[in-house]
Amino acid sequence: MKRTTFIALTFALAGLVPAALAADKPFKPEKGFKSLFNGKDFTDWSVNESKETFSIKDGAIVAKGPRSHCFYVGKVNGGMFKDFELKVDVMTEKSSNGGIYFHTAFQEQSWPDKGFEVQVNNSYDRDPRRTGSLYMVQDNKEIPAQDFKWFTEHIIVKGNHVQVFVDGKKIVDWTQPEGYTGPNKNSPGRVLSSGTFALQGHDPGSTVHYKNIRVKVLK
Repeated sequence: MKRTTFIALTFALAGLVPAALAADKPFKPEKGFKSLFNGKDFTDWSVNESKETFSIKDGAIVAKGPRSHCFYVGKVNGGMFKDFELKVDVMTEKSSNGGIYFHTAFQEQSWPDKGFEVQVNNSYDRDPRRTGSLYMVQDNKEIPAQDFKWFTEHIIVKGNHVQVFVDGKKIVDWTQPEGYTGPNKNSPGRVLSSGTFALQGHDPGSTVHYKNIRVKVLK
């Protein structure tokens, strides 16, 4: 038995806290959202080129190691998402870079060719694009969160409209123009379509924690 659980049970028996709070509870997503990660193992997720980059610790997927990406390959909505709300609780360590991809697809190696990245970067100064940026599309230069503190990235995609919030603060509000073909000629796959989600492991010097990954499909 965990020491914290033992202490909680002791207080519960003494009538100091409700018994329901005595044991660790699994994460319960908000109404209308479905959880994509069980907090225990990589069920419904697949890591590509560097398996060692991703591990699970304290209910979170932790990215630390050579470039790699962890893709959602589960059955929620057939594993394909077009219009949705995605919420991910994130914590960065010092000088760490990461990201959350949407409308992407599993690939064996390299940076994902398809879809968009929502940036995770509070203190990785080699890249000026900060947390919440819609990478290379609508970039944010202000730092909206702190290292070693959990924050929530909330991504809403509906039609050609993308919004990104960090702890409730709007960072991105972008509408894809008609005829849009991507931010540059080298990224033809970066247009709104449909696809899955992926978590980024950026480099061996970056450590990013991702947990409580949940989605609401928008009709």
